Amino acid sequence: MTVGANPLLVPSSLPYGVPPYDRIRPEHYLPAFEAAFAEHRTEIDALTRVRSTPTFENTLVALERSGAFLRRVAHAFFTVSSADATDEIQAIEETLAPMLSAHFDAITLDTQLYQRVSTVWEQRETLGLAGEDAYLLERRYRTMTHAGAALDDEAKATLTTLNARISVLTTQFEKNLLADTNDLAVHFEDASELHGLTDAEIAAANAAAKERGLSGYLLNLMNFTGHPALAVLTDANTRRRIMAASRSRGHRGNDWDNAAIVLEIVRLRARRAELLGYTSHAAYVTADETAGSPEAVTEMLRRLAPAAARNARTEQERLQRMLDTTESPRPLEASDWAYYTEKVRAAEYDVDTAALRPWFEASRVLHDGVFYAATRAYGVTFHRRDDLPTYHPDVEVYEVRDDDGTVVGVYALDLYTRDTKRGGAWMNPIVEQSELEGTLPVVMNNLNVPKPSEGPTLLTFDEVSTLFHEFGHALHGLFARTRYPMFSGTNVFRDFVEFPSQVNEMWMLWPEVLDNYARHVETGEPIDPAVVGRLNAAETFNQGFQTSEYLAAAWLDFAWHSLTSAEAERVEDIDAFEAAALADIGLASDTVPTRYSTAYFSHVFAGGYSAGYYSYIWSEVMDADTVEWFTGNGGLSRAGGDRFRERLLGVGGARDPREAYRDFRGRDPEIGPLLARRGLGD
Repeated sequence: MTVGANPLLVPSSLPYGVPPYDRIRPEHYLPAFEAAFAEHRTEIDALTRVRSTPTFENTLVALERSGAFLRRVAHAFFTVSSADATDEIQAIEETLAPMLSAHFDAITLDTQLYQRVSTVWEQRETLGLAGEDAYLLERRYRTMTHAGAALDDEAKATLTTLNARISVLTTQFEKNLLADTNDLAVHFEDASELHGLTDAEIAAANAAAKERGLSGYLLNLMNFTGHPALAVLTDANTRRRIMAASRSRGHRGNDWDNAAIVLEIVRLRARRAELLGYTSHAAYVTADETAGSPEAVTEMLRRLAPAAARNARTEQERLQRMLDTTESPRPLEASDWAYYTEKVRAAEYDVDTAALRPWFEASRVLHDGVFYAATRAYGVTFHRRDDLPTYHPDVEVYEVRDDDGTVVGVYALDLYTRDTKRGGAWMNPIVEQSELEGTLPVVMNNLNVPKPSEGPTLLTFDEVSTLFHEFGHALHGLFARTRYPMFSGTNVFRDFVEFPSQVNEMWMLWPEVLDNYARHVETGEPIDPAVVGRLNAAETFNQGFQTSEYLAAAWLDFAWHSLTSAEAERVEDIDAFEAAALADIGLASDTVPTRYSTAYFSHVFAGGYSAGYYSYIWSEVMDADTVEWFTGNGGLSRAGGDRFRERLLGVGGARDPREAYRDFRGRDPEIGPLLARRGLGD
C-alpha cells in the first residue's frame, strides 16, 4: 500500500495532529502498524549500535525520541477499537495483540539497550541530572529491570512467549464479553414491563429493539453488575431478569464463555511473576506502584471491609422494612436493592434522584457544569471544533484555551452507548503531549449513555457524576506538561491515576456549579436548594452497599492475582474460587453482589487493572484529603485550582506522585476524610 493511499503512513496534517478519521479505513491499520514496527526497530538498532559511550542524550533521550510513528498509529487505532469495535476492527485487534506484545518485548528486553541504560544509571551520581531528566533515568532503568531485561536469554524467550499468549487471551476476553453482553440485552414484549422508565427511555428501548429487527423493547446491559434502570423499574420480575442477565455474562457455557480464559490468564500471570522473581502477580504489580507491596493493599482492604459489610447489613434491614410495607412482602433480593434504596431515600431523606433527571440535560451538564467548573478553577475555556474529523458522528470536539488565549489542547467526548462500544467509561489520549516531539494533547472521554430516539438527553445522577469523573482524567491529560513521552498526561502509577478524576467529582454538587448547570430542561428552574441540602444529608446513605460491592471486586481481583504459580494451577472452578475469596474477607452476600464478577471483570482480565483495581480506594484517600483542603482553602477558586494544576496535574508522570502530593498538600494524605465520607468511622 502506498503512502498516498494510506493516510496513517504519514503524520497528520490536521491541526494538533488529529488523525484524519474521515480518510482512515480499517484496511489501513495493519500496514501502518507493520511500517511503524519496522521504523521503531530501526531506531532502536541505531541507538544500540552507536559506538560512543552511553550517555543520557544518546541513550535515554534517543529512546524517548524513538517510536513516535508507532505511538501515533496506536493511539488512532485503539481509540476506535474501544469505542467503535466493528467485526473488522475486532479481527484486526486479535491479529495485532501478539504482534504488539512481541514488538515491545523485543525492545524492553533488548540486552544491548538495557546495558546502555544500566551504564548511564550506574553513573547517575556524576551526571548532574535533575528534575525530569533524573526521574526519566530512574524510571526507565526501573521499568526495564522490572519487566525482565536483566534475565538471561532463555528466561527472556519464555517471558516473551508468556506475554504473547496473555495478550491474545485478554483480547479474546474483551471480545467475548462484548458479544455476550450484546446477546444478553434483555428483550421485553410489552411496555408495561418497563413501568417506571420515562416515555423517552421507553422510546429508546423500542428503537434499540428495532435496530436488531425485534418487536417490543430492548434494554442493553452495563459493564458492571447492576443497571441504572433497576432504581426505577416497578416490576420485580423485570428487575430480576435484568440482574440475572447481567450476572450471567461471560459464563454461560457458550462460545463466549470466559471461564477457561480466566484460568489460563491467572496461571500465566503467576508463572510470569515467578519467572521475574516474585511470589505472585500481585507482588510483581505492587512492587512498582505507590502501594509498594501486596501486604499494604490487603491491610487496607481488610481494614475497610468489616465496617462496609456492617453498614450494608444495616442498610439492608432498612430496605427490608420498606419492602415489608408493600402488598407483597418477601425477602429482599439483589435486583431489589437499587429500587428500594430510592424508596427509602425518598421516604427518609425526601430525595428522589430519578426525579432529578430533567435538571440534568446532557449538553447543559457538559457546558455549564463540567466546563464551567474547569473555567472557574483553572481559567480554561472550550471552543467547538466541527472542522476536525471524528470516527463517529456522535463525537464532539473542543479546542481548550488558557485565559490568555494559549491553546492547551483538544478535548473530545463520545457520550452515547452503541453495540460496538465496550462498556463503562474511560479517558484515552489520541495525541500525547511532549515537548520533545512538539505535540499538544488531544484527549477523549467515552461514556455509555443511552441515546434517546428524540428529544434531549437527560442524564441520571450517576451519569453526571461519571462525566465529572472522566473529565478529571481529561484535565490530567490536558494539563500535564512534560518533556518526555514516557511521562505524558496520565502515564503515572496505576494506583495514582484515579486521584485527579475523583477530585473532579467534588464540583458536581458545589453550590455555584450546580446552580449554573442544573436547570429544568423545560422551565429553566434551578434545583430547589432544599433538595440539595437533603442530597448532602443523605451522602453517606447506601455507602455500605457501594463500598462493599467495590471492595468485593477489589478483593476478588487481588485474590486471583495473589496466587502462586502452583496455587493457580490447582484452581479449576472460577465460581468456587470467587465464593471462597469473598467469604474470606466477609463480603459474600446474596443481596450485595460484587460490582464485577470474574467472568465479566474486564478491568483486570482485559484492561490494565490486574492486581490494581484497589487503586480506586487507594486514590480516594488522597481525593478525600484534597477535597478537605479545597473546602478549607477558598473552594472553587483560581488560587486553589492553579495550585492543584501546577503541583499535581501539570507534572504528569514526571515526578514521584507521593512527592507531588506532599508538595501540594504539605504532608502525606490522611485516611480520616475517606472514612468520614464513606461512613466507615467508629
